[in-house]
Amino acid sequence: MPRSTRKPAALKPLAALAALALPVTALSACSASAASDEKTVTVYSADGLKGENGDGWYDQVFKDFEKQTGIKVKYVEGGSGEMVQRAVREKSNPQADLLVTLPPFIQQADRKGLLQKYAPKGADQVSGADKAADGTWTSVVNNYFGFVHNTKTLKQPPVTWEELLDGKYKNKLQYSTPGVAGDGTAVLVKALHDFGGEQPAMEYLKKLQANNVGPSASTGKLAPKVDKGELLVANGDVQMNYAQSKTMPHLGIWFPARQGGKPTTFALPYAAGVVTKAPHGDNGRKLLDFMLTQGAQRQVSEIGGGFAARQDVEATDADAIALAKLMDGVEVFEPDWDDVEENLTKYVDSWKSATGS
Repeated sequence: MPRSTRKPAALKPLAALAALALPVTALSACSASAASDEKTVTVYSADGLKGENGDGWYDQVFKDFEKQTGIKVKYVEGGSGEMVQRAVREKSNPQADLLVTLPPFIQQADRKGLLQKYAPKGADQVSGADKAADGTWTSVVNNYFGFVHNTKTLKQPPVTWEELLDGKYKNKLQYSTPGVAGDGTAVLVKALHDFGGEQPAMEYLKKLQANNVGPSASTGKLAPKVDKGELLVANGDVQMNYAQSKTMPHLGIWFPARQGGKPTTFALPYAAGVVTKAPHGDNGRKLLDFMLTQGAQRQVSEIGGGFAARQDVEATDADAIALAKLMDGVEVFEPDWDDVEENLTKYVDSWKSATGS
């Protein structure tokens, strides 16, 4: 509350009245502040669902949610690992109400006790593989891991991992940091699968490091560099990159294969959970419910460039058709997320050792 700079009046009765009035004013200000705070919800989220120009899925959903409920959304964005670590630091005094990350960080958040049990309305229509068995998190947008290439310089994308070792990609290739960014960690997950284990995967990534520009905490910042031709290749994910491609004309999505093999990918959904002891937990639950409404889910492909989490929502818009075509012929495998989450530190340390990062 603003303090008066005026000198005390000479008459003691007036001064006494002023002193008595002070706590009442302060109390009224605090009450107004508390009431205002009750109409907010804070979201900590991995990047990708909010548009660069206010045209992303989050932008639309938050706008509709605020209009319907009067609850204002406060949004904090970063890499999946970064958001979890921030929530860990704030565990004794949580600031977030809803946490949205990619695997394996949503599992990590669950293991660290950051998420409370809550099954949002509509969760019964979400596949069992896309939600926690104990009800602590639920996918809100389905997605797949992928890479992007500059279509102006590379008329055809690379086909294999091995092609990326070519000298023409030196300082023209970059992937986000494993252990920090969800899509960066996905590079490790795909390499472990495609190369058949930790040792051969790390041997390959050691060779690839000769062409790698260096670390990046955010995957979302790489696509603009690819579009401009500063990079020829970078990692990403289908939802984010497809949405970006609408304003980045030289961005193409592709999936690396092993030499002689098929292109592969895996599901990398945006999964959300209500934070343990969230300051506005009821509002967090309301927002999560809203994200899973059929109306919001129908907008996932057309606005967000992703895939609906609800199985009873079948998108038929032009974007949904284009996304399905993009996935045609790509083999989808299912990672052992429990193993990835349990051994994440070991895998990241192994990657650091192999690449000198």
